[in-house]
Amino acid sequence: MAIDKTMSFKVEKDKSLRAKEILKEVYQALVEKGYNPINQIVGYILSGDPTYITSHNDARNLIRMIERDELLEKMVKYYIGLED
Repeated sequence: MAIDKTMSFKVEKDKSLRAKEILKEVYQALVEKGYNPINQIVGYILSGDPTYITSHNDARNLIRMIERDELLEKMVKYYIGLED
């Protein structure tokens, strides 16, 4: 007797797209709490101190899902036009 099971396959989102989504969510959470989001994100990237990022909407945990060096690399590539 054959078992008829359907396997599910889910492709993980592209890392750079996920990083962009996370950064947007963190940015919005910082705006909602009244912070200057650019200053706070830069402070986090430079120091590695997650307390620069609010815990509102789980933003602090989200930002820690991306390596800081990965963020910097993506930002530089985007700035000089090598990546969307």
